[in-house]
Amino acid sequence: MRKNIKTTEAIFPMPVLMIATYNEDGSVDVMNAAWGTMLSRNQVILNLTETHKTVKNIKERKAFTVSIADSKHVLEADYFGIVSGNTTPNKFENSGLTATKSENVDAPIINEFPICIECEFIEYQNDEYGAGVIGKVINVTADEKVMNGENVDINLINAICFDPYTHGYYKVSERVGEAFKDGLKLKNK
Repeated sequence: MRKNIKTTEAIFPMPVLMIATYNEDGSVDVMNAAWGTMLSRNQVILNLTETHKTVKNIKERKAFTVSIADSKHVLEADYFGIVSGNTTPNKFENSGLTATKSENVDAPIINEFPICIECEFIEYQNDEYGAGVIGKVINVTADEKVMNGENVDINLINAICFDPYTHGYYKVSERVGEAFKDGLKLKNK
């Protein structure tokens, strides 16, 4: 039997994405965003309102990075979602994390997060069905510590996701199947 539950703002679970930009003075700004995904193979989409300092920076600098938050840095990731860059300009310094300037776009790479997608700003959509920030993926980097040979090992990333129903963070782990293969067992029935 199914039960009706409270409608929430999201599909469960949601990624925990760290969106990083430079402020006008060159300091680093980072925000926690759960409403984001790939729009196509080389484009990201972030459902962010224009009131965010990060969106203002993206429009000004024409670039941003998207990092995957991990379980080692839940405290910092949550902090970036609680504190606004509009009211706390030194929030990145308060986190204790470090950044390196991307060689590909005018945005910082947060060193402690294991995966970083470097993006060039394409457009901001703000009409009735507008999605917010759209960016072109220019480069993706991974910390060598999360690599298994030439591939990223999701078990080493310890990525976290957000549960909008309980407001909890959960670690993403344990492979349970083979994509584009397991379902073939039903194809010939």
